[in-house]
Amino acid sequence: MIDQATQAATDSHLIALRRGDEAAFEQLFADYADKIYRLAIGLLGNDEEADHVVQDSFLRLIEKLDTFEGRSSLGTWLYRVAYNLSIDFIRARRPILPLVEEMEDDDSLVAPVILADWTGVPDRVIDDVELTESLDAAIAGLPEIYRAIFILREIDQLSVEETAAIAGISPGAVKVRHHRARLFLRERLAEMWFSQV
Repeated sequence: MIDQATQAATDSHLIALRRGDEAAFEQLFADYADKIYRLAIGLLGNDEEADHVVQDSFLRLIEKLDTFEGRSSLGTWLYRVAYNLSIDFIRARRPILPLVEEMEDDDSLVAPVILADWTGVPDRVIDDVELTESLDAAIAGLPEIYRAIFILREIDQLSVEETAAIAGISPGAVKVRHHRARLFLRERLAEMWFSQV
């Protein structure tokens, strides 16, 4: 459910888009193309496929604009389309991978082994470009079902409810997957950095 201010902005933008207002479309593209690309490249790890996802997401918007009911913001709807298109690419690679199904709430996938105190890490290490590269590598190493949630929650700063709507899962599943992604990243970064300090 979206708030009244977001709904009003969505309604006015929707009216302009349905009238064929090119400036409204260009603004929507400017607002969301990079975000959609970031989600797609995060899930797919392939520039060409991520570009296709961006293009196809906006083509779907144009094709389905008359059927958009406004139950979510246009931005959330575009994220959902991009997420689904990315999942389609992944399934084409490995058709048996279950990405959207609810998973059991067991902790078998991520269990911290290295418990590290990051407060003692020297500033020269934390400020280093290598940390960013290590974080990027750790995020890329997340299983797809966790990577998408991490990108939407941490990088794009979407709410639990928006993320749930985009991923087609319950808010509880978003929280579990987000928590597991963070545990995985903490573990990977501890392995990378505490072996160097």
